[in-house]
Amino acid sequence: MTKIAVLGNGRVGGSLSAALSRAGHQVTVADRSPGAAADAARAARIVINATPGAGSLERLLALREALEGKILMDVSNATVDGPDGLPADLIYPGSSLGRQLQEALPGTRVVKTLNTMLYTVMTAPAALSQSPTAFLSGDDEEAKQVVQGLLEDLGWQRDWITDLGGIETAQAVEAAVLFVPHVMRSGGFAPFAVSIAR
Repeated sequence: MTKIAVLGNGRVGGSLSAALSRAGHQVTVADRSPGAAADAARAARIVINATPGAGSLERLLALREALEGKILMDVSNATVDGPDGLPADLIYPGSSLGRQLQEALPGTRVVKTLNTMLYTVMTAPAALSQSPTAFLSGDDEEAKQVVQGLLEDLGWQRDWITDLGGIETAQAVEAAVLFVPHVMRSGGFAPFAVSIAR
């Protein structure tokens, strides 16, 4: 059992917190107040950033002290939305939210993952007709191993998880969000994920 704090209680945060609780972890979902988020982060070993990516950096910077020494699992995408509410551009072109978080929070071990799929797939990867891929990006090898264990608890098979390397590789997986509007317009609001076929 691991103590986990989930920041963000929308569809993504709610889905992850419910699934991780079912897997036997002690999960706290923090509301939007900085005090509650700081208390939850301070008591946890792993903090999951499921807040809207456009405001994540500012929100998490306010928690710098509480996040010191923690593993921060970042599943958000920082995008500018188009008129239809779907991602139209990246907020950090040439970088990524994951990298911005790691640079701003040097005492925190950031791991980027689960951002290349519809949120329903994060906790039910086997529901797809083909095997999806979950990517890991981060500078701390132990932190990535811990996050991989969480993914396995969520139903991800080990050979569906690909470690891309350091946090700089988050730039590539975050850019994949630009596929999303086109995939959804062509196929509707149906579960999907990026998959690497070998």
